[in-house]
Amino acid sequence: MSSSSTSEAARDRAGGGAEGVAGAGADAGTDAETGADAGAGTGAGTEAGAGTGTPAGAGPAAVAAALRRGGVEADVSARRRAEYATDASLYRVVPTAVAFPRTAEEVAAALAVCRELGVPVTARGAGTSIAGNAVGTGLVLDFSRHMTTIHGIDPESRTAVVDPGVVLDDLQRAAAPYGLRFGPDPSTHGRCTLGGMIGNNACGSRALGYGRTADNVVALDVLTGSGERLTVRKGEGPGASPTLRELHDVVNARLGVIRTELGRFTRQVSGYSLEHLLPERDFDVASALVGSEGTLGVLLGATVRLVPAPAATALAVLGYEDMACAADDVPSVLPFSPVAIEGLDARIVDVVRRTRGAGEVPRVPRGGGWLFAEVGADSAAEAGERARALAAASGALETRVVTEAAEAAALWRIREDGAGLVTRGRPAHAGWEDAAVPPEGLGAYLREFEALLADHGLTGVPYGHFGDGCVHIRIDFPLQRADGKAVFAGFLEEAARLVARHGGSMSGEHGDGRARGALLPHMYSAAALDAFAAVKDVFDPGDLLNPGVIVRPRPVEADLRLPAAKPYRKDLAFAYAADDGDFGRAVHRCTGVGKCRTQQPPRGSGGVMCPSYRATRDEKDSTRGRARVLQELVNGTDPLVGGWGSPEVEEALDLCLACKGCSSDCPSGVDMATYKAEALHQRYRGRLRPASHYALGRLPVWSRMASLAPGLANRAVAGPLGAIAKRVAGVDARREMPAFAPRTFRRWFRDRQATGVGPSGASSAGGDPVLLWVDTFTDHYTPQVGMAAVRVLEDAGYTVRITERKLCCGLTWISTGQLDAARRILGRSVAALAPHAEAGVPIVGLEPSCTAVFRGDAAELLGGSARAVAEATRTLAELLSAREGWTPPALEGTEVVAQPHCHHHAVMGWSTDRKLLESAGASVRTIEGCCGLAGNFGAERGHYDTSVAVAGTALLPAVREAPQDAQLLTDGFSCRTQLAQLARREGTHLAELLAAHLG
Repeated sequence: MSSSSTSEAARDRAGGGAEGVAGAGADAGTDAETGADAGAGTGAGTEAGAGTGTPAGAGPAAVAAALRRGGVEADVSARRRAEYATDASLYRVVPTAVAFPRTAEEVAAALAVCRELGVPVTARGAGTSIAGNAVGTGLVLDFSRHMTTIHGIDPESRTAVVDPGVVLDDLQRAAAPYGLRFGPDPSTHGRCTLGGMIGNNACGSRALGYGRTADNVVALDVLTGSGERLTVRKGEGPGASPTLRELHDVVNARLGVIRTELGRFTRQVSGYSLEHLLPERDFDVASALVGSEGTLGVLLGATVRLVPAPAATALAVLGYEDMACAADDVPSVLPFSPVAIEGLDARIVDVVRRTRGAGEVPRVPRGGGWLFAEVGADSAAEAGERARALAAASGALETRVVTEAAEAAALWRIREDGAGLVTRGRPAHAGWEDAAVPPEGLGAYLREFEALLADHGLTGVPYGHFGDGCVHIRIDFPLQRADGKAVFAGFLEEAARLVARHGGSMSGEHGDGRARGALLPHMYSAAALDAFAAVKDVFDPGDLLNPGVIVRPRPVEADLRLPAAKPYRKDLAFAYAADDGDFGRAVHRCTGVGKCRTQQPPRGSGGVMCPSYRATRDEKDSTRGRARVLQELVNGTDPLVGGWGSPEVEEALDLCLACKGCSSDCPSGVDMATYKAEALHQRYRGRLRPASHYALGRLPVWSRMASLAPGLANRAVAGPLGAIAKRVAGVDARREMPAFAPRTFRRWFRDRQATGVGPSGASSAGGDPVLLWVDTFTDHYTPQVGMAAVRVLEDAGYTVRITERKLCCGLTWISTGQLDAARRILGRSVAALAPHAEAGVPIVGLEPSCTAVFRGDAAELLGGSARAVAEATRTLAELLSAREGWTPPALEGTEVVAQPHCHHHAVMGWSTDRKLLESAGASVRTIEGCCGLAGNFGAERGHYDTSVAVAGTALLPAVREAPQDAQLLTDGFSCRTQLAQLARREGTHLAELLAAHLG
């Protein structure tokens, strides 16, 4: 690849001091799929990416010390470097240090230190770069934690001034009261940053209607690699800036190649967008810097353009035989000026049905693939009319127009989760992720691309921004085979030649990064590549900002993460059936899309993940951050983590609530609760455990003992002995201990039988049998829930049974990693329940976490013997909803504010409960988030503050907003306990709500 030598003027500036102040780097790496994230400043790492790429003497300790002298705090711990060694791409590049700047002055100081030491700089936002532009060997600056201020919105000029770490959804919420929005919207809009969107020229689904990020930037405040502070906007010319004067000369010497090779169609994102610097475009440096992936400057702030939001939208869903046929029909839809035209393969929808249930997928037309065409209008009626006209003009097999906002949002969520969903059940990797061709040739390109995949023995599921000709696809590259890297590199070379033949771009919105930079010679001439190199040398003469990206790139197969991973199958407690019994494969499910970093999910989405990150905003407390540390555990080349007992693993998992939210909310299906239980099991196997494991982890044992004298036990817990007991048990002194019921549910049930009322009495004689699972919490703490359930079940015509023996699902043993004991305890219960299940008797659970054990964990711990019990186990709502001839009691006028238990949401799904309540006439609002107590977590010493903070992100605000007469529906014992202790409000179980309205 051709590159120009550094000019004399550039050499004079290289290593200059920090004359200006700096802010957040062009935090590139974006798109609709993995959202905008950080510009990856990289150096020459090792093949596994473990090298620092920094000069001798500039290792982690030296860099940290120099940064501290400059007033910048940096983290060089192995755990932190592991968290930032990977973004959402296939690459692993271990940084020397990570810093979280709070001010522009801190960034300026950090950049000055890096120039002095020759340390590369990587600017990072949400870390969701698919192309590998958010990883680097030197200093990683994460701007998403502190530099997140929206400095102002001007509705008259329709502009906003933002820090680079501002999350897109936060800007959208701030602009909404003015009827405005930022146009481009990557699918990671809940966590991607404006700096990242600028770094990668983010587009997203609605760029078709509103343009790319480059089309929506007014001015940028940047710091060049040489330290010059620049504020650039369209039409201002180079002025007195030495950098801009030299840039002007570079461009004027290359006008011909810029005019002929760049800016040919809207999604030509690869390389630098130098067409904006042409005289006829008024030397628009701001737009030209958009998409430079943090290689030309560090972004300090931005003024961005806002657009009017449509008053109403409608979605035309168009079904086709396959995705190529859908692409063929794009030209017939474009004349209707839709805001978005998205392609979605039927195989992605099949994954949602399989993993989340058919109820999570709204009705779609028949076909093997669909176009989602969204239109806007001034009224709902007009939007619907426009959508119907569009559908009628299409060549689709079948169409449907969706005007109901919640239903349209559910369809868009499936599309937005595409990058993770396609990895469920099969290896599916980024690498060739967002190529784009002019939309009129998209169908032909897709057919040739499918043939190319077949020639290489590969498969992939296409989707993406078909209205713009941009295709996303995850491919089953055999990266863990001996020849995997060669297969990967060979395919990318041929794919690059194919897209070039179609007049397309290697990247349509993610940027080139490590995945495509080395392929640019297939797309551009030597003269164009020389122009890129000359511009790089003007802005960054010392080659410190993301070296190895776009200009002088690393080979596409260098630094790949998966080839360095090793299988891990030995002595595992869980089966990891979906991952072929390989813990290493399980933790590598995390592709880095970062949905776990979403601070505020859309209302109605039901999202839980990741509660601890929402409370701390620290990468270490995200599902992704934990997965990265565990990936280092199984890394076969220079791992940063020493084993199960390492402090890095302990720190990473400490604030995981084991809520299981990630197992459903993570598009890739990461199940951190299981991984944490496995890690605790391995760490403490044969060793002394923390006190809370013996106390809270064996709660059912102590509860049974307390039931012999519950009054005495309650007085002891509430009195002076209680404080001592908490200290000994590892329980936080501020946590109130729940009281034992004076009579257990089992005793009430037996007394009821003895009086001839109930299962053996006339009131339920002849009813269909149902086995009520009596969990520890219902039995010993809230027997009234069980009593209510019996009444409701009998009203539905069931005869209620319970097991003769006291049994346990082993939940508390599982959550504390006592998995050998959990397997024994759970095994006894499954053996006792199996005859009922095999006889066709449904098993209904009242405590969601216990029900989820039978529906999920049991098979992973016990294998196939648990299958019959899992299939027979139901939630109360599931059982009642399927009961023919039964209708729920009238709940008209009842306002329900529901806190679904996290395990209920993750394992069983809560949609059936919602439908049951709404069918009874209730108005239902769902709280998106975890209560924060999460079983033993919020009671353990050291977790109380986080537990309260988690409650403060969703539960407590929702309760404060709720009317006093609203029913606070909380099926989980932990949820009710947290609600009572922090809000002094009583929660109600579904069984109690229904029973209270019977008769």
